[in-house]
Amino acid sequence: MPAARGALPPRYALPPMPFTGWPAAAFEFYAGLEADNSKAYWTAHREIYDSCVKAPFEAFGEQVRAEFGPLRLFRPYRDTRFAKDKTPYKTAAAAATEGEGGTHYYVQVSAEGLFVGAGYYHLAPDQLERYRVAAADGRSGPKLEAALAALGQKKYDTTPADALKTAPRGYPTDHPRIALLRRKGVHAGRAFGTPRWVSTKGALDRIVTVWRDTKPMNDWLDRFVGPSEEAPPEPD
Repeated sequence: MPAARGALPPRYALPPMPFTGWPAAAFEFYAGLEADNSKAYWTAHREIYDSCVKAPFEAFGEQVRAEFGPLRLFRPYRDTRFAKDKTPYKTAAAAATEGEGGTHYYVQVSAEGLFVGAGYYHLAPDQLERYRVAAADGRSGPKLEAALAALGQKKYDTTPADALKTAPRGYPTDHPRIALLRRKGVHAGRAFGTPRWVSTKGALDRIVTVWRDTKPMNDWLDRFVGPSEEAPPEPD
């Protein structure tokens, strides 16, 4: 079948857009959205989202696909069905990819700037059970402690998003790794803000460096925890 009029034949398809970071307009877009989270604002500025937020994410995804897998950009719309907050749009754009072992690699832009992270942000019940067994073990547990300590020395934030106030059931409160056992997730990240390099191709190296720096932690998680065997949540 001949190509549609005006369309390029497959062999002449345009190459992927080069990744040159996120322009200042991307962060300004989200600052405006925080001030006016409305359909009117979104419609009036949709072109900025498409060209300055979405397109750079897609270009970045092409650059990291071979090493980290396909990147998935989350939808910009909030699910307000059961929320008290009915504002329709997320005030950040984020994308993630999952490594072969189960680690998630995450990148986000918002009015505050660029954030990059990796790990297992929230452990499903079956993952949590495997994690606690390995964290409590006298051979495997200290290795995770060491990996997190090394990341802390490099100024990465390894603070858990949430944690139990006491020991999980079946574990003593004076366990030598009680801080690990109280966790519900293990991850590390860094908030970069909006330095000039965020809007250049140099952003690629900065992001990938974070993901590579977390390898010892991620290797531990992939070995002892791995992907959840429960039904995955609905796509966001």
